[in-house]
Parts: sequence; structure tokens; C-alpha cells
Amino acid sequence: MRTRVSAKFRAARWLMAAGVLVAVVVSVWSMHRVPHASWQPALLGLAPWVVGKYLLCPLRWHALSCSGRNRRWHLRVYAESELLGLVSPGHLGADLWRMHLLQKVGMNRPSALAEVALDRLIGALGLTVFVIASGAALPIRVVAAAVGLTAGVLIVLRVVRKFRPGIFAGRPMPPLPVVLRGVAISIAYQLTIMGMLIGTVAAMGEVVHPLALLGVFGASQVAGILPGINGASPREGALVVGLASVGVTWQAALGAVALTALLAWIPALLIGGAAFLVRRFQRPAVV
Repeated sequence: MRTRVSAKFRAARWLMAAGVLVAVVVSVWSMHRVPHASWQPALLGLAPWVVGKYLLCPLRWHALSCSGRNRRWHLRVYAESELLGLVSPGHLGADLWRMHLLQKVGMNRPSALAEVALDRLIGALGLTVFVIASGAALPIRVVAAAVGLTAGVLIVLRVVRKFRPGIFAGRPMPPLPVVLRGVAISIAYQLTIMGMLIGTVAAMGEVVHPLALLGVFGASQVAGILPGINGASPREGALVVGLASVGVTWQAALGAVALTALLAWIPALLIGGAAFLVRRFQRPAVV
């Protein structure tokens, strides 16, 4: 059993390394092949995304949380989880790390699972609202898929609450104002992702009409529901195809998407890595 787990861990590590290598190679190749390519717009687009990922998202989690921990704790744990998420297929490591630390501060396993799932659900609701809001630029089937996905998640949630009520016994549902605030934060986060995409497209010397880009981005976020490794998931594939469909050259589309995946590592290593270093040098009693 231990041998199988070790083999799966090694396979996941190699997949992660392959994803990063592909992103680096494609980004550098595109920078050399695309005329007027520049790193500066991409770095400018990265700035709002860092705020969205490492400030807005953990603040949403803190607003929903029943852990009793303060904002600083949620900010640090979220940063750590994002680094682990990047090195694991399907970003699974992020959720497992958050669940682990919630249990470490006194929450039982079902409640920790329910809390992380609830945070993901609020994020999905925000994504759905964002996609529907951009419906004028999206095919009706994409909007229908987003609505259907959220309806499916809500149905599963109701079924679980009915037949396995013990899972949510220690984790009451948040009040409506908290849910609405979480959805608003999720929408703001989606806008920061789009801002980074605008920056990476501009870095490749291309210009895309905002409405066209909104449609491409919304469709790619729906495709991102399917799991994959960072930089080589269905979301990235949908982005490349979508950008090419609105007039961006294939070279520039590949470069912009690969650069987006690559840039995500910079704050993950700096912020998440710093958070792990702080944890390492803390006293064992402090979480």
C-alpha cells in the first residue's frame, strides 16, 4: 500500500514538473517568435490577480468560516494551500491542506470537509453569476452549462444534507448576507483573472476587444470545471482555442495562456513559500 502511494506521489510530482516545463518553454518560445512581445504588460496584469487570489479569496473563506481563527490565520493557510495546489493534480492539495489545518485547530473532519466544500460552492456561484453576466458574449449552451452545473451542485448538497445530516451537524449554513458577500468577492476575483489574461495577451503584442475576451474567458472558466494540472488543463486548452477564434494568432494565444500559468508560480513561491517558512520556525504549539 505504501509503495502504491509513493508511486502516485512521484507520478504527480513528475506531472507537475512537466506542466511547469511546458509553460516555460512555450512562454519563452512565444516571446521570441511573436513580434513586439514584452513582459511588462503581463507583470502589470499579475498585480490585481495577486490581490484577488491571496487577499480576496482568503477573506471570503474567513467570512464563511466557523473555525474561530482570525483573518491573518486564513490568509496564511490559504497562501500555503495555493502552493500545494499548484504541485498537485486538480489543485487537490489546496483543499486537503486547508482541511488538515482546520482539524488541527479543533474542527472535526466532517465539519472541515463541509467548510472547504462550502467555500468552493460559493466560488462556483460567483463564477456562474459572472458567466451569466457575460451571456451576451457567450453561446447559449455555455451559459446553460454554467447554470446546470450550479443547479447540480445545489441538488447534491440538498441530498447529502437529507441522507447524511451528520456531515453538516457541526457546520451550520452561513446567513444570506454572508453568502451574498462571498459571491460578490468571487465575482471580483474572476475580474482579476480576466485582468491577468488581458495583460498576458498584451504581452504577446495582441489586442482583443473586451467583450470578445469576456466571452472567451467565461467559456474557459466553464471548461475549467474539469480537472487537470496547472498549465495543461481543459481550461488552458479552451482559452487557447477561444483566443484564436477572436483573432489572436495561435502563437500569441499559446504564449499568453502559457505565460498566465507560469506567472501563477511567482506569488505562490514568494507568498506561500514565506508562509511555510514562518510555520517552520514557529513553536510547535502555535498553529
